[in-house]
Amino acid sequence: MVFAGGTGNPYFSTDTAASLRAMEIKADAILKATKVDGIFSDDPVLVKDATMFDEISYMDVLRLGLRVMDATAIALCRENNLPIVIFNLNQRGNIQRVVMGERVGSLVNQG
Repeated sequence: MVFAGGTGNPYFSTDTAASLRAMEIKADAILKATKVDGIFSDDPVLVKDATMFDEISYMDVLRLGLRVMDATAIALCRENNLPIVIFNLNQRGNIQRVVMGERVGSLVNQG
């Protein structure tokens, strides 16, 4: 299943909505398509030598203040042990690769 859109509730981001829906349907993972290749130490558009994380824990995302998703969404995924895959939507074939289980982008998990 693919969900798009928010919850229609104030104070809940689309990231939190995705986390909630994923829990409800017992999803295997959240796949977040974005404009960069994964999760970086800094904004790779602004900081050319930003380091990409192939894999990172929920706690490290929160501790380092990485703004890949809002903290509530990350915490929900952590509490429910739901992996998050962050990948570049603009790279041709990435959606298929991610869905087929190939390692693309960055993986957020318990670490």
